[in-house]
Amino acid sequence: MLLDVLTGFIQELRSAGVPVSMVEAIDATEALRYTDLADRVAFKSTLGATLIKNVRHLEAFETAFEVYFAHHRPEPEIGDGNGSPRKSEAAPGEGGRPGAGGDRDLDELIEALFQALLSEDLASIRALVRRAVDDYAGIEPGRPVGGTYYLYRTLRRLGVDGLLERLLESEDGHGRSDLEERLVREEFEERIEQLREEIRDEIRRRLVADRGREAVAKTLRKPLLEDVDLMHAARADLAQLEQVINPLTRKLAARLAHKRRLRRAGRLDFRRTMRRSLATGGVPIEPQFRAPHPIKPEIFLLCDISGSMATFARFTLQFMYAMSSQFSKVRSFAFIDALDEITSFLDVGTDFPQALDRISTEAEVIWIDGHSDYGRSLDQFWARFGGHLTRRSTVIITGDARNNYRDVNSSIVPQLVDVSRAVYWLNPEPEAYWDTGDSVMNAYAKHCTGAYEVRNLRQLEAFVEQIALPPVGRVSRPVPHEPGPGRFWQR
Repeated sequence: MLLDVLTGFIQELRSAGVPVSMVEAIDATEALRYTDLADRVAFKSTLGATLIKNVRHLEAFETAFEVYFAHHRPEPEIGDGNGSPRKSEAAPGEGGRPGAGGDRDLDELIEALFQALLSEDLASIRALVRRAVDDYAGIEPGRPVGGTYYLYRTLRRLGVDGLLERLLESEDGHGRSDLEERLVREEFEERIEQLREEIRDEIRRRLVADRGREAVAKTLRKPLLEDVDLMHAARADLAQLEQVINPLTRKLAARLAHKRRLRRAGRLDFRRTMRRSLATGGVPIEPQFRAPHPIKPEIFLLCDISGSMATFARFTLQFMYAMSSQFSKVRSFAFIDALDEITSFLDVGTDFPQALDRISTEAEVIWIDGHSDYGRSLDQFWARFGGHLTRRSTVIITGDARNNYRDVNSSIVPQLVDVSRAVYWLNPEPEAYWDTGDSVMNAYAKHCTGAYEVRNLRQLEAFVEQIALPPVGRVSRPVPHEPGPGRFWQR
């Protein structure tokens, strides 16, 4: 039984995007042999230590663990208001109607919760939580929801914020210092948060009993931070992404430097090989190679910073400049319906949010109406900066190619390809949306070295790793071929 649940738990982690190998799954199973399964904290720590390798995956692990290994408690007894115990009326998975207990019962329940929180009576709190979920959550069997709606209903009827205020008022604050007041408030806030967690856990247990672990886990599943769509991320997700970009780029830079040191793609040195073969009777047992000469590309980054692309451009600029050590030079350009160089705004050591503010106010990127005009912006780049491109230059254009039905001017892209090492286009829209509405993506993509769908940090990291490890030795031109299947077009 435990093995079946553990297998489902590991499969859920994989479905959520957490990389769990077969070896790690075997390690987790073996480690549980030496763990007290009755000790939930030790059980959870064992699984976390053997299955999770990245702190960004902890939230997905916590959610899946609470679904697959939720507490199973016996049916509690709660007071009926007359001092006599009674059993909770609703069975697991059968939520009662909101307000089923009536206003009088609700007042009694809130008062009992207040007293239990005041005395920190955990057993009573859990019994009262079960009664509250029975009477006020309104759980509908078979309804495919994750429980947030039921939690909101229960908390609203209980007036949890009012409970916090009552707890604070119950303490005589006369003569206490500001520090003591703060400690008391934090203590009561912690108790209220524990109440919320108990209600959340109880609702989750009811849903699991009704619909099964797999169905509930699927409704609770959230994309990993590196898979969050940059164009539609919530404010909280954007704040977390800001925090992980620098550690992520440092890790990627170290990995790229290590790969460069280990690469042996130098050409065969025929003369040295033949001289070395004289020691083995003319048999070339040890081929000799010329020393590799890795080439760091120069990056010319062109970012559409119009309203719809602002968030994506922000993270692209931040990511590329954090990775600047892997390139010999990085020059950045911003455009909407006009193009301006913004390299000086992003000097080393510059505060990035402040630099973005300067770009939005000082960069000359608006010509007429502030709507994207890719044709005019590319023409400006070619006229003003085309002479700076060399065979070591890699041009990266980021944007959705929604040109507002203006002149496409796609002939500029093949000219960029002719004078530079490569031209890549990063589009944050799904490939299925390309060439829909005012999108002219494929008019540009067919001329680029590669056109990629890049919607999240994982895809952006993979792209940067590719361009930061160019072929060793002489720079060669890309070999054209027809667009193939997959998530990008490549020449």
